[in-house]
Amino acid sequence: MSEVAYLPVGKREQTKVQNRLAILDAAREVFGELGYEGATVRDIIRRTGLAAGTFYNYYRSKEEVFAALADDGARRFAPILKGLRGAGGPLDSFVRDAIRAYFEFMADEHISWAARRPAGEMQPHVHGETPEMAAVFAEVKDAIESAINEGRGPVSDTEYMAAACIGIAREVGDKMLMRRPIDTARAADFASEMILSGLKGLPGAAH
Repeated sequence: MSEVAYLPVGKREQTKVQNRLAILDAAREVFGELGYEGATVRDIIRRTGLAAGTFYNYYRSKEEVFAALADDGARRFAPILKGLRGAGGPLDSFVRDAIRAYFEFMADEHISWAARRPAGEMQPHVHGETPEMAAVFAEVKDAIESAINEGRGPVSDTEYMAAACIGIAREVGDKMLMRRPIDTARAADFASEMILSGLKGLPGAAH
């Protein structure tokens, strides 16, 4: 029987967590230096110091690693969003505060990548939806529904409204990261006005 089989469950799980963190940390560095398109799985593996077989126990491709990074970011942003929602107030204020917080979070998370990746390279989108991204979507949708139920927002399709808010924030945020200097305030003002102007134009919205 192998030596690994004798390891306590807690130790094995701890090793798995450490390996995943090593891969994600290496991926952030590699994507930052080479850009997403220029990076390869081999580059990431070299940076981890792990064996190739160990890497493939966790991820099958750089696309999966990038999705894991996106999922990790969504997980850490969710408490920020929940805190803003708990503050109450008009829907307009929530949208502005949430967009500003998201752009500041994006800038903090990706400043190294954004500053060093090849000029003109777009940040790729994750195809599909990770569990943590789905949780953020649900939080935005619930916040909009609460605002509508309390008379603080226009009555409309909350799923579409949440999708539109997140879509605009994501696209504007991607462009923001490509500009120098990165101006989170300007990007947040623009995205917020786009979203809020659109909400005001919905049927049933107060004018």
